Amino acid sequence: MSTTRTAPNVPQPRKSVLSIDAYVPGKSKSDKVPTKYKLSSNETPFGPSPNAIEACKKMAANLELYPDGTAIKLREALASKHNISANQIICGAGSDEILSLLAYAYLGEGDEAIYTRHGFLVYPIAIKAAGATPIIAEETDCKANIDTILSCLSERTKMVFLANPNNPTGTYLPISEIRRLHEGLPPHIMLVLDAAYAEYVLKEDYEAGIDLVKSANNVVMTRTFSKVYGLAALRLGWAFAPSPVIDTLNRIRGPFNVNTPSIETGIAALKDEAFIQKAVEHNALWLDKVTKALEEMGLKVTPSVANFVLIHFPENEAYSAQNADAYLLERGFILRRVSNYGFDNALRMTIGTQDANRAVIAHLSAFLGVSEPEVS
Repeated sequence: MSTTRTAPNVPQPRKSVLSIDAYVPGKSKSDKVPTKYKLSSNETPFGPSPNAIEACKKMAANLELYPDGTAIKLREALASKHNISANQIICGAGSDEILSLLAYAYLGEGDEAIYTRHGFLVYPIAIKAAGATPIIAEETDCKANIDTILSCLSERTKMVFLANPNNPTGTYLPISEIRRLHEGLPPHIMLVLDAAYAEYVLKEDYEAGIDLVKSANNVVMTRTFSKVYGLAALRLGWAFAPSPVIDTLNRIRGPFNVNTPSIETGIAALKDEAFIQKAVEHNALWLDKVTKALEEMGLKVTPSVANFVLIHFPENEAYSAQNADAYLLERGFILRRVSNYGFDNALRMTIGTQDANRAVIAHLSAFLGVSEPEVS
């Protein structure tokens, strides 16, 4: 006996897409008072290099022309800076696009991909959008645990996403642990190292992953211009990967996925090394000062190597992260709630200018009713 299947009366997306929780960015303004300092999105307080700004302005006269679809000038500039092959670089509209392209190219129905408990929320979005299943590896003290990640492997695993340093925790793994993770993966499983905050890390045992990519066939490193280079508005990222991976991604990316202003501005930003060094030194100085001041006030801070700190508030409801956030917003200071990352009682604070950092410390000490730490 045959049955008649009734077609839906509207187009239907795949079920995996409907299971996605849309990415929600941090607040960019207060609804009550003018914003004094936005410290919610890990944007550099220095902005872009003046040379980068000038390069972007020059492109305004030629907006009718299509960009170079291969972004060869930018890839060559990146290759020169990092001593790698331009043929093993792909550029994208932020590293987000490249992360999604990797998922679309290598994951499908029935596959699994692993990311850590407090990993970047774009990972599960990309995994589900590709029709695959995200598998969460628990962390230890807000840090990725290699043994736990390896214990999550199954015959369905095709990819592992690992942010190093991680957002929103700011923690990192030394290159020895990254290599141990890679050695534990079968050759058909791809390891994606998201090194968006690599430029800020000054630890001697840290590497972004370039040498590992050079020596392996299943490792990809992604990077961004949105952080230390200050080009978040232009959406520019890149990846260094084995040649077969680059060939695969080039088959599915948009033909002009990186615009000309982004290409030219990125090249100029790369060349201004003195400007970037200044930003890195400022961050190192104030990351330490802010962390010590917050801890002196009795707050717990997850040790960070990036350009932000994760601040944990007391269990006392009066001094909760939610109330601290409201208190700061009323005064024009915007930090990031991170409940969607599994931290219901924490705020993430970007390291800002000297004035911004000092002002947040002063307001939080007033909120907590403790003496304001002396910050030299």
